[in-house]
Amino acid sequence: MLGPTVHVDSFARDNLPSFHDWPQIDLDGFDYPEWLNAGVELTDRMVERGFGDRVALIGNGRRRTYKELSDWTNRLAAALVADFGVQPGNRVLIRSANNPAMVACWLAATKAGAVVVNTMPMLRAGELSKIVDKAEITHALCDTRLMDEMVACAKDSVFLKQVIGFDGTANHDAELDRAALDKPVAFQAVQTGRDDVALLGFTSGSTGIPKATMHFHRDILIVADAYAKEILDVQPEDVFVGSPPLAFTFGLGGLAIFPLRFGASAALLESATPPNMIDIIQKYKATICFTAPTAYRAMLAAMEEGADLSSLRVAVSAGETLPAPVFDQWVAKTGKPILDGIGATEMLHIFISNRLDDTKPACTGKPLKGYRAKVVDDAMNEVPRGTIGMLAVRGPVGCRYLADDRQKDYVRDGWNLTGDSFVQDEDGYFHFAARSDDMIVSAGYNIAGPEVEAALLKHEHVLECAVIGVPDEARGHIVEAHVVLNGDATASDMLAAALQEHVKGIIAPYKYPRSIVFTQALPKTESGKIQRFRLKQTTTA
Repeated sequence: MLGPTVHVDSFARDNLPSFHDWPQIDLDGFDYPEWLNAGVELTDRMVERGFGDRVALIGNGRRRTYKELSDWTNRLAAALVADFGVQPGNRVLIRSANNPAMVACWLAATKAGAVVVNTMPMLRAGELSKIVDKAEITHALCDTRLMDEMVACAKDSVFLKQVIGFDGTANHDAELDRAALDKPVAFQAVQTGRDDVALLGFTSGSTGIPKATMHFHRDILIVADAYAKEILDVQPEDVFVGSPPLAFTFGLGGLAIFPLRFGASAALLESATPPNMIDIIQKYKATICFTAPTAYRAMLAAMEEGADLSSLRVAVSAGETLPAPVFDQWVAKTGKPILDGIGATEMLHIFISNRLDDTKPACTGKPLKGYRAKVVDDAMNEVPRGTIGMLAVRGPVGCRYLADDRQKDYVRDGWNLTGDSFVQDEDGYFHFAARSDDMIVSAGYNIAGPEVEAALLKHEHVLECAVIGVPDEARGHIVEAHVVLNGDATASDMLAAALQEHVKGIIAPYKYPRSIVFTQALPKTESGKIQRFRLKQTTTA
């Protein structure tokens, strides 16, 4: 049963799925007080624990200590309550690029007891409207440089009553900043329950009506204590960098929750694009880097001779599977470990991962402490080791969609079905095969697109690639590879044939791409995930 709530606005709790449709939640080993505010835990509590003078956030030419972050977020929270009428349980949308001000707004709204929805700066008014309508958002905090689309969204909204500007450049010259200036640095944060909804994460890449995943205050701490503590062994001396948007839970965890939970520092830079990450690591002496596999490949391509990555102790890869060639190239070129892992917006963050002392290519690893995983068939029966099936997982967090019938698709028999096809080997390690909807059935054979991609990436002329299945009269579907060449190669029929032979020499010949399309770039999300569905749309258009 859910614990007590202080939400005056009960919308979030009222729209949780029926308990019957929840996944099984196992909180063994994750014990938190009944009353818990994640915003307080990541700021004020850190000051109480003696981290006040340590650097929390780096960005916009400043290094802010934990005491400064605590004071800043308290003033902002006071302004949200006193000047803008935010009440516990209200949904508050934040629109910004990655910068310290966005994190401060998120923490402040959380302290005020709001349910926060972080969004990407690239979203347009129509996309924002779908989010606002789904979550019945009442307030929006928006970087003043991004106001146009937000104002256009609010103009015709039934729910969104206030759009409040903040200064993302940290000059503190916007409506919210000015309201916060005369507020005291002490703020009595709302004493939320550990089971109160604190965050709504909208899934990326969805079409139609968006899905909103619901996460409690306790969940925010759980993912840090399960992953950042167990896998990364985060220390106060660590400096986090990365390119994922804070609007995605992968970015929010890796660039805000994880460092702040353990007294470390995060460099939040709007310029943190993959080609710039090497320079950023060098400049800020970063120790932990979070980004997607495609970004690591871009970093390798941009890395100049003599690049100094001596500060880096671990690279974290998630968002999509890490191809073995990228793993091998990264380790060979940098000498630094790279950890593949799998997470989901529904699960808030990573739940299966390699370990620093146990990592290998083409392997996602084993479940984190407190999580269980298995590979199942359509009837939810566990398949034999070495057999491809659907990944099912459960643990201390799990899928809870906001008022959405698709809850029954994601959760079955108490297990979360992530939509990924996996193989578990005899030693218990999990290996990614494909997104379940990216498995290609050709002439009766099951072919995993990522396996073909990994083979192609071993060719010296292939910079990036994405493999999809396209309809074929004779075979049902055939494997089609969309290939981006490096600067040393020119597209030609001869090269296409050479790539096909190359793949046949690495994996079973029936898996080779019967169609090769050379392209200048692959469609990607803002976090760097390749959008294979867009390639499929182009093919079938």
